Amino acid sequence: MQAEDYRKVPEVGVTNPTIDVLRAHRTIRKFEDSPLSAQDRDALIDVARRAPTSSFRQQFSIIHVTDVALRDQLAEVAQQPYVGTSKGDLFMFVVDLYRNARIREEAGLDIAPLQRTNLFLAAMEDAVLAAHNMEVAAESMGLGTVYLGSLLRGPQRTIELLKLPRMTFPILGLLVGRPLQDPPYRPRLPKHLAVSENTYPVVEGSYLEELAEYDEDVRAYYELRKAGLGATNAFTQQISEHMGLPNTFDTAPVLEVLHSQGLCLN
Repeated sequence: MQAEDYRKVPEVGVTNPTIDVLRAHRTIRKFEDSPLSAQDRDALIDVARRAPTSSFRQQFSIIHVTDVALRDQLAEVAQQPYVGTSKGDLFMFVVDLYRNARIREEAGLDIAPLQRTNLFLAAMEDAVLAAHNMEVAAESMGLGTVYLGSLLRGPQRTIELLKLPRMTFPILGLLVGRPLQDPPYRPRLPKHLAVSENTYPVVEGSYLEELAEYDEDVRAYYELRKAGLGATNAFTQQISEHMGLPNTFDTAPVLEVLHSQGLCLN
């Protein structure tokens, strides 16, 4: 790929306004220092609430974080300064089994079914689908977005800061605002490695060899985005050298915190 190719919206055979928005997605980390209008904010929350939900249980909640001091504390957890300050609007998507646990308790029933991993996964899907609805709607309005899985670097601290009750878990954040950057489009894995019919697309030979050309595309992308860093940012290098490092999401005590919240007990 040439440098100019990373500035073009990836092409697909069929297009409409929705597909155009989806294929033009980029992560934005710099925003104007102005909040969303009440009208825009309410529209985004409404479309998030209309997302599909497993068995109509609606097991998620959304917290709009407007307190700048709280955002600054969450930025410390995420180790990403742009999470703090007042730039953009921060929404936290919470896996929420607390509400339905309370309903069962008030009905004189035990909450054991809600403590199963199956139910947590269903609730997590609810929360992620709601976040995705908000992200797509925001980008259709000309806004920029960035997902914040980084807040799970310190899941217990995030729970404390948001004052989350038992049977809840902060699965991810979404920062939405008016973009102040125009980053290139990040290349995706070759289609044949991630998409197949009927059975899993196992590579019989070497994945490193199969991904060699893609590695070059990823290096070129990082060279364009951050001059001088490309040589260390091949995709396979990221997987080989950067996963499982201390003090990252990869090694955060997520399961322990889930258990302490009364979740995923069996």
